[in-house]
Amino acid sequence: MHKMGIRSIALILIVLLAATSCSKKKRPTSLKPGKTSSKTGLAYNGKDGFEVKNFKALPAGPDLVYIEGGRFTMGSLEEEVMGRRDNEKRTVSINSFYMDQTEVANVHYLEYLNAVQRDSSEEFYAKALPDTNVWYNELSFNDSYVTMYLRHPGFRLYPVVGVSWVQANDYCAWRTAAVSQANNTAGQAAGKKKGFAISKKKRAAKADAAAVASSGPAPQLRIESGYVMPPYRLPTEAEFEYAAMAMIGTQYSDENQSNQRIYPWDGSTMRQPRGRKQGTMLANFKRGPGDYAGIAGKSNDGAIITQEIRAYPANDFGLYDMAGNVSEWVEDVYRPGSNKDVADLNSYRRNGFQDEAKNYDTKNSNSMINDNLRVYKGGSWSDVAYWLSPGTRRYMDQDSSTAMVGFRCAMIATGTHKN
Repeated sequence: MHKMGIRSIALILIVLLAATSCSKKKRPTSLKPGKTSSKTGLAYNGKDGFEVKNFKALPAGPDLVYIEGGRFTMGSLEEEVMGRRDNEKRTVSINSFYMDQTEVANVHYLEYLNAVQRDSSEEFYAKALPDTNVWYNELSFNDSYVTMYLRHPGFRLYPVVGVSWVQANDYCAWRTAAVSQANNTAGQAAGKKKGFAISKKKRAAKADAAAVASSGPAPQLRIESGYVMPPYRLPTEAEFEYAAMAMIGTQYSDENQSNQRIYPWDGSTMRQPRGRKQGTMLANFKRGPGDYAGIAGKSNDGAIITQEIRAYPANDFGLYDMAGNVSEWVEDVYRPGSNKDVADLNSYRRNGFQDEAKNYDTKNSNSMINDNLRVYKGGSWSDVAYWLSPGTRRYMDQDSSTAMVGFRCAMIATGTHKN
């Protein structure tokens, strides 16, 4: 009897577990919506042509790092030595997104130039070329960098410079098309490769894949297919600042953060505070007038000008050179009052809306403000430590370029990262 009682209890537990697992399986998700509508009961993928198929979420594009969104204090935490008061502190929230692990390097931009030269007009190719003359200085012998920095193999993984905001956006558009093409090509492999490849049995967009495999120009995939990658773009100023601060892991369970950060690392020092590399610089920057790297052989940043990507420690999000090496373009137009008249969710400043350029006296040269001014952030090899603070900001015309400004790409995160 005792054994029968134990068996009965075990049988009941098994049935309950099976019922629980079945109920979990039936719960629809964005990736597995089920066979019928939970609101109408009508079948998906029926004769009416409404397709809602399961699909395996595409992995993030190459080099992208997932940045979990949240609340943070945006604005300058440093003393306002410039006296502009154009980035005072305020609390904003940022949705999750993806960002490049590193800055775009010379070899990556040369890949783009090769594609442009092959597939575009000479006029567009000429417009895509970085301005290598940004290295030229009448009072410095930087002449070799004018011809060598972009194309010499020794500088392949150094961040590209001399690129304007407009050129950076053009690169983002090309990269979107290039990665999407690689995605489509991998999809045709019918499960032979992992990553972007889609298994033959579970190919949710069968019609789209067949169209891609056919001869002739590749058609535009529908967003509903699930195999359209979001476009690459420049990060917004808020996204860049949030990703650079990397406050993840610094809070208590009650959401109170234990500290704030002046730089993308803890503390106010610019050197490794402990460990095997104690005393070495955490970023590539100018330490003072005429001091770009310190004394040879001692604890310095190891770079007179730029340095290879990944040469310095990553921040807590796993991003490299969010301070130093080169400053980076962001998407936003510049306005001195950006901290007062933007939304507190996914803050972004676009041109032609509020605080319009016509309100500034550019005609009489009493102001530089117009809709072509774009923000850049992060500090560079030629900047003192003040500009390495994520809250600091500067601006430049969108068609201008320098030897101190580069860029990296970002992308929206679709759906739930846990899926």
